[in-house]
Amino acid sequence: MSALSSLSASYMETRGRSSEYFERASRVLGGKVGHDLRYFEPVPLYIQKGKAGRKWDVDGNEYVDFLMGNGALLLGHADPIVLEAIRQAMGSGTHFGNDHPLHIEWAEWVQKLVPSAERVRFVNSGSEATMLAIRLARAFTGRSKLLRFEGHFHGWLDGVVHGFQPPFDSDGSLGVPPGVRESFVTIPDRDLGLAEQVLAADNRIAAAILEPSGASWGRVPISPEFLHGLRELTESYGVLLIFDEVVTGFRFSPGGAQQLYGVMPDLSCFAKILAGAMPGGAVVGRADVLELFDQTGDARHDRFERVAHLGTFNAAPLSAAAGIALLKQVATGGPIHRANEVTRKLQAAWDAVLDKHGIAGYVYGPCSTFHVYFETDKRRIREATSRQDLHTSDAKRLKGMPLQLVSLYQRLLRYHGVDNMSSTGGVVSAAHTERDIEDSTRAFEMTVLGLREARQVFSL
Repeated sequence: MSALSSLSASYMETRGRSSEYFERASRVLGGKVGHDLRYFEPVPLYIQKGKAGRKWDVDGNEYVDFLMGNGALLLGHADPIVLEAIRQAMGSGTHFGNDHPLHIEWAEWVQKLVPSAERVRFVNSGSEATMLAIRLARAFTGRSKLLRFEGHFHGWLDGVVHGFQPPFDSDGSLGVPPGVRESFVTIPDRDLGLAEQVLAADNRIAAAILEPSGASWGRVPISPEFLHGLRELTESYGVLLIFDEVVTGFRFSPGGAQQLYGVMPDLSCFAKILAGAMPGGAVVGRADVLELFDQTGDARHDRFERVAHLGTFNAAPLSAAAGIALLKQVATGGPIHRANEVTRKLQAAWDAVLDKHGIAGYVYGPCSTFHVYFETDKRRIREATSRQDLHTSDAKRLKGMPLQLVSLYQRLLRYHGVDNMSSTGGVVSAAHTERDIEDSTRAFEMTVLGLREARQVFSL
């Protein structure tokens, strides 16, 4: 029996209840799980509880958690202040179907923290936020097309589900109408000259949308200079600029990436941390754009003369309560500083593992995010004189590591007690500790050695 097979068998021996849940899930859930990234072989995780930077499955197995609720848990699991806010709100009712005082207070906190938030409109998820922002941009400009960038993720809706994974020109899902692509132009990022060519050649573009961190919350970094240049270009061509801050919002700074980098978008999309890890999202931005929602006594009251937007659970009381409690803490700057500090230590520790074993790769990532890149092109490895020579901003390389490598990396890391977010990356919370760094670093080292044994990663 190979070492990997032995490790897999040992893993399954302590996942009896998880296996039972998976059998039940296979009979009732479409796709057997509730989110594509939750699927895992030999058996998905079924979590019983979480606390701070760790979580425990139904079999009692413990994990250092860098998934952190898909990036929603800046304060870690079961933050007492957020939980108390939810408890208090629950006493008055879970849902009214009307606006309520917490709704207004939540919007005021967003407006206070986010530089571009002249007005706020709540939705229920990040995908809903990008969908609504795109509709607003088209309505405001009277144009139909969108400029987006290869590798940048904006949710699962039809219009943007393609183009975020290489090959970037392939379909992102079955079931998407072929005509959808006609409304989008997708180009590489970091090339302002190309962006200007596109904007100059096509006066039907309503907006440009991107992750201000770079693709996939910084897996493919872009510079602040590119953001500033794109802001100037979009203004000069009368095109709205949309920041997808679903991950970066309230993580990169109290006001998101736009505050950190000093770039003012026209519209921004938020979710995850916004709602204190409860369901919730928002579109924020210029008052004159969000006025398109307004209902008045004139013809605009007709939904055909304005932007229509409904949603049974928009700004639900429990999400609003959690969001307010979270944003009050974010406003101090303390949680963000703490999470960033822990992340730098984690990145240094994991990078030291790669250096110790001479592995062709490196650890990187902005603020409280991290990514691991393994170079598998043997020609590039031969040409490199140090690991620094492997650093790249090529989206096809950074998002194109072999699937077998990524899959085995995730499996080994979880076998050794660490859960990450997606691909080879993760997010860190303000609740992670020195022990979490130490334990996860040991797991990372065993993972890297397993990858080398399986000939998925290589030495310089």
